[in-house]
Amino acid sequence: MRPVRVVVAGVNGYGRHHLENVRRLAAAGRAELAGVCDVRPPSGLGVPVSADLPALIRETGAEAAVIATPIHTHAPLAVAALRAGAHVLLEKPPAPSVAEFEAISAAVAETGLGCQVGFQSLGSAAVPAARDALGEPVRAIGVAGAWTRPFGYYTRSPWAGRRRLDGVDVMDGALTNPFAHAAASALAVAGADTVGSVAGIELELHRANAIESDDTSSARLRLADGTVIAITVSLCSGGRTEPYLHLHGEHRSARFFYTLDEIESGGVRTGYGRTDLLGNLIAHIRGGAELLVPLARTGGFTRLLDEIRRAPDPRPVDARFVRREPSRLVLPGIEALAVRAAEDLATLSELGFPGSLGAVEAPWPRPRLRVDGKDVADYVQRGDLQVTDAPRPHLHPVRTLGGTVVTETRPDDHVHHFGAGIAVSDVDGANFWGGSTYVPGEGPRMLPNHGRQRRRTLRPVDGGYAESLDWVGPDGTVLAAEERTLTARPVSGAWALDVAFSLTGRTGKPLVLQSSACKGRTGAGYGGFFWRAPKDSAGIAVFTGEASGEEAVHGSVTPWLALTSDAWSLVFVQTTGLDPWFVRVAEYPGVGPALAWDAPLTVPDRLDRAVTVVVADGRLTPGQARDLAAEGTAR
Repeated sequence: MRPVRVVVAGVNGYGRHHLENVRRLAAAGRAELAGVCDVRPPSGLGVPVSADLPALIRETGAEAAVIATPIHTHAPLAVAALRAGAHVLLEKPPAPSVAEFEAISAAVAETGLGCQVGFQSLGSAAVPAARDALGEPVRAIGVAGAWTRPFGYYTRSPWAGRRRLDGVDVMDGALTNPFAHAAASALAVAGADTVGSVAGIELELHRANAIESDDTSSARLRLADGTVIAITVSLCSGGRTEPYLHLHGEHRSARFFYTLDEIESGGVRTGYGRTDLLGNLIAHIRGGAELLVPLARTGGFTRLLDEIRRAPDPRPVDARFVRREPSRLVLPGIEALAVRAAEDLATLSELGFPGSLGAVEAPWPRPRLRVDGKDVADYVQRGDLQVTDAPRPHLHPVRTLGGTVVTETRPDDHVHHFGAGIAVSDVDGANFWGGSTYVPGEGPRMLPNHGRQRRRTLRPVDGGYAESLDWVGPDGTVLAAEERTLTARPVSGAWALDVAFSLTGRTGKPLVLQSSACKGRTGAGYGGFFWRAPKDSAGIAVFTGEASGEEAVHGSVTPWLALTSDAWSLVFVQTTGLDPWFVRVAEYPGVGPALAWDAPLTVPDRLDRAVTVVVADGRLTPGQARDLAAEGTAR
C-alpha cells in the first residue's frame, strides 16, 4: 500500500503527539510526513513548513491533514483543508458552536472527503462493549473526573482558560477540553450522536482559579430517549485519578474507565483494544474502511458545548473552600463529590457544594492492596502516559504500615520510572522500559520502538489481584502474554508484598530479552521486576547478607537484598529464579533482579519469576533484614 502523505497543523502542545504518531505510521510504511503548518514551527523538521494550510496541502499533494490548533481555529482550518482536497483528522472538540460544526459538516458533504474527530476514546472496542456490559439496557450514566492542573496550565497560551478571545468563542473549560472525552464517551455509549439526540441540559459551572472558563462543573443531560447522563468533573483535585463512566441499569451497574479502555463489572476489570484514529483514517483513504469517529457522530457533544457557550460565566468558588499550594489550587474532597454525583446522578449543588467539600466519604474506585485494615499500595494503570513512557501497570504509592511512602513515580531524573512494577528494556527489539534505547556505537537514542502492557483482565484473589496482560509492540503485534499476581500479607511489625509473573511468547518463536548491558553499556543490566524508591529519603544504604554498598552488591547474586533509609526499609527476596541484582543508590534509589544482566535471555517457552518485598518502618539492621527475609518467604 502506498503511504498516505500527511501534513500536521499545530505541532506545539498536543500536536507533538500527532507528529510522533505520523512518524510511527511512517515506520510501518503507512504514512509519510509531507509538511507542517504552524506559526511557530520547531526547527529541523526536514519537511516543508508553512503558515498557510490549504497552500501547503496543494504544494505537497497531501491526502490527509491533522489539525491540532487552538479550538477557535478548528472550523475555518477544517473547511479550508477539505476544500483543498485533504481528508481531515480534527482534534477535539470539533468546533466551539453548533453553527461552526454545521459549517464543517457542509464542507464534508460538499467535498465527499472524510473528517475524523480526535476523540481517541471512541476508537476503543470498550465503547460498544459498555453498551452490553450490564446484560440489560443502560438507563443512566454518571461520569466522574478529577484531575489537577498547575497555574501554568492556564498561561500556556493566550486562549487557555478562556471562554472568548478577541470576541471569538474559545470555550477552553474543564467540560469542553480536558474532560471532553468523558462527555463524548458517555454520549457514544448512550448512542446520542446527533445534535437532536440531546433533549435538555442542566449546567453548573464553577471556577476556583482566576480564569474565564470552568475548572469544576456539573452537567446533567436528558436524552431524547429518556436516558440521563450526569457529569461531574474538576481540575482542582489533589492528584490524578482515572475518570470513569458509572453505568446504571435497572438491576446492575458497571464502570467504564475510558482512558484505560477497561470495564469493571462484578469486581473484575476487562481490557479492550483501541484503534488509532489516524491509522483508521488512512485505512479509510486507501481501502474505504468506515471511520470510527466521523464528524456526524459528534453532534451530541457539540450540542453540550454550545449550551456551555451560551451559559452565564462560571461562578467563583468561595475562597474558604480552596487550598492554595505553591503551584496550584486544590478543592479538598472534590474527588468524593464526583464519585457520589456519578452514583446518585446528582449535580454539585444537590450535594451541597462547596460546603460539603471534605464531608462526603466516597473513595475513588481503584485497585488497592490492604493489610490489617490499612491501604498499603495502589495498583495504578495511568491513561495519561505517552508512548515513550512504555505504559504499564505499577504500584504507587506503596506505603509502610506507618504511612510512609516508599515508591516514586515520574521523577525528574527518569520520567519513565513508575513505582514498583515489571519492565524490560528490550523484548524482541521493543522497548518496554521507556525512555531511550541504547544503540551500540551510538549510545542512548530515542527510537520509535516503544511497547506497552495492555491489561486483558484484573480479578480479585485472596490478599490482592491476579492479572492477565498482553505485551504489545510498537506496530500493535502482541509479542508476549503475561500472568501476574500481586498479594499483600502481614509479617512481624511490617508487611510483605508477593509478586509473581510468567511471560510467554506469542509470535511463534522464542522471546529474546535484552538489557542495555547486553549491547555494550557496562553495568546497565536492568530489566524485570524493578522498584523505584524516593530520591529525597535520608540516609539511603544497601546491603546483602555478604556485602554492603552499591558497588559491592550491584551485580551480586544473593537470595535477598535490603535497601534502607532513616524512615523505611525494603527487603527484597527472590523466591523463584535467582538473578543478579541491579542496584542504584548514588544516582537514584532503585533495585531489581536483572533478567538479562550482561547477555540476552532467550525464552523458548515460558519465563517464571517471583519476588517478595518486605516493607518496614524505620531502618533495619542486617540481622533484622535477614530475619524478615526468612519470615517473609516462610508460608
